[in-house]
Amino acid sequence: QVQLVESGGGLVQPGGSLRLSCVGSGCTFSMYSMSWYRQAPGKERELVDTITNVGGSTNYADSVKGRFTISRDNAKNTVFLQMNNLKPEDTAVYYCYVRRQLRTTWGQGTQVTVSS
Repeated sequence: QVQLVESGGGLVQPGGSLRLSCVGSGCTFSMYSMSWYRQAPGKERELVDTITNVGGSTNYADSVKGRFTISRDNAKNTVFLQMNNLKPEDTAVYYCYVRRQLRTTWGQGTQVTVSS
């Protein structure tokens, strides 16, 4: 069974930092691009960052450019999202995602709350 498990979320003050982790199992994740999405209450899920199988990355959300960085450690089947200078509007559930051809897998999500 292909699974993604996120961790690292929590409560942080504005201006603080968090690093999210996503550990995959059940397939060779190094062959595929992986992404981080987020969803705030009452809003649609949005794509934040994507990293390719060869390490190229894209910030899709303009609001996080210069603050969030995606990376991966293929030896550990792990993808990271380093989040710096966090703002209250970053509060959301963050999800890890992978698509293998036409098959998709989502993690269960990890809550990030930015508040003073």
